[in-house]
Amino acid sequence: MHPTLNIAVKAARRAASIINRASVDVDLLKVHAKSPNDFVTEIDRAAEAAIIEVLREAYPEHGILAEESGESGDTANCEYQWIIDPLDGTTNFIHGFPQYAVSIALAKNGVLEQAVVYDPTRNELFTASKGRGAFLNDRRIRVSKRIRLNESLIGTGFPFRQFDHVDAYLAMFRELTQKTAGIRRPGSAALDLAWLACGRIDGFWEMGLSPWDMAAGVLLIQEAGGLVSDLAGESDYMTTGNVVAGTPKIFTQLLPIIQAWRPATLQA
Repeated sequence: MHPTLNIAVKAARRAASIINRASVDVDLLKVHAKSPNDFVTEIDRAAEAAIIEVLREAYPEHGILAEESGESGDTANCEYQWIIDPLDGTTNFIHGFPQYAVSIALAKNGVLEQAVVYDPTRNELFTASKGRGAFLNDRRIRVSKRIRLNESLIGTGFPFRQFDHVDAYLAMFRELTQKTAGIRRPGSAALDLAWLACGRIDGFWEMGLSPWDMAAGVLLIQEAGGLVSDLAGESDYMTTGNVVAGTPKIFTQLLPIIQAWRPATLQA
């Protein structure tokens, strides 16, 4: 395992221990709304602090982009930047719905190089290093071999922060409901992308994500043989927050349907 990936795994496990302890008494958590339908708990902040402590101890010169604390370090001149979501699926977590994860990625000059998505409820550790493949608990993983959209299970995320494009999303959802074997919305984009990488779902799309929601998952998919793009079929998903992903065969069938309903006012 690459040294930086090893540190990321250590940080993810440290955060997960905090999350697991808190999951026993979620009713006691203090929950705050950052915006409508977007929540943060003291556990999000504690887990993020634990991750940053581990990363800073090993790599004090690296920049950090984290969901709760934002950017830190000399990001303009940093060659490396860690992209962190300490608890992806907070709404699930505070309801006791066991679908959430720790997500940590490392980018070098804007290129994703290391990825960790850790599911503390199942003790599933997804890892990837650029050019070295993707793994689940040390077992090599690949995207599914499914080639027909009508036999595919597709993941998505419903709009929950902004609703400007909800009609376009519902049009995409309506068509794909009729043209696939099913659509799932578990509520953690990081895990959805990891599950695509290991073949549990065959495609995924969502709009309005943040870099920390998708950074690690994107690298997992790419290293597992899948394809990822923004809504225009380009690679600007980390900036636009809009992502389409899938197995090579399913991606090429999924993307045109998404594009057909993309409003002109929506960025790629």
